[in-house]
Amino acid sequence: MSSKSTPESVKSTRPATSTSNTVSLAIDLTGKRALVTGASDGIGMGVARMLARAGCDVAGTGTVAEDHPRAMDFLSCVTRENRRVFYLQGDLSNPGVPTGLVDRAIAALGGLDIVISNAGRNAFKKVEETTETDWENCMNLNLAAHWRVAKAATPALREAKPGVVIIMTSNHAYSTIPGCFPYNIAKAGLLGMVQALAIEWGPAIRVVGLAPGFIDTGGNQQWFDSFPNPAAERARTETMHPAGRIGTVDEVGTFCAYLCSPAAGFITGNTLLMDGGRSALMQD
Repeated sequence: MSSKSTPESVKSTRPATSTSNTVSLAIDLTGKRALVTGASDGIGMGVARMLARAGCDVAGTGTVAEDHPRAMDFLSCVTRENRRVFYLQGDLSNPGVPTGLVDRAIAALGGLDIVISNAGRNAFKKVEETTETDWENCMNLNLAAHWRVAKAATPALREAKPGVVIIMTSNHAYSTIPGCFPYNIAKAGLLGMVQALAIEWGPAIRVVGLAPGFIDTGGNQQWFDSFPNPAAERARTETMHPAGRIGTVDEVGTFCAYLCSPAAGFITGNTLLMDGGRSALMQD
């Protein structure tokens, strides 16, 4: 399939009396250049794949070495779509790293139109168990790194007219469960960050938050595996979703591709919840 099209096209059909005028809408990001942080697995991998399928060249970051299987998987998922791809190793929790990674991405791609600030890590502890080091590590990666990445990319994104920043937060930003401190604090902070960046940088740059719920990733499988009966816990979790299942990384990636497209040009400054309806259902 051409990298200029995507199978996740959205069909818009007129009433039955006008079926001959059916219009097909496809997400087309041909020639756009995207940086995806945390691209070596999970949601980041899905986002990179779907952006490439829509036509993007992609630079992705991860903490593993370039010859690691996860990094190789990332490179393969983009090259299969016949797009340029670059892998950049670095730990975004280190305050000195984000600017360098962004600079390397811009140099590799020849510019930057899109930033998907996705990198993050669960930091689930009880409030009284959280140490100062736990707090600092969580806030550096799950909150401050998003600001540092977006800030470093701003000059290049202004040239894109408009540039787009998608900041990946979580359903934990809205409601959480015991023992998820300080992760939920960092994710809630991103809601305010999205608003602030959009206000200060618009209209040259659109800034949108995306808050996934349970997505079928290795990290979520580790959560299920922490229970005596992982299959039963997964089944129980699925019943808590009106959608009847948990989400996929490609669904998140496709939504990101849409949000980066001109079709979403009036969306900025807010965070969109993508949780299969779980937050709509009282869990008691």
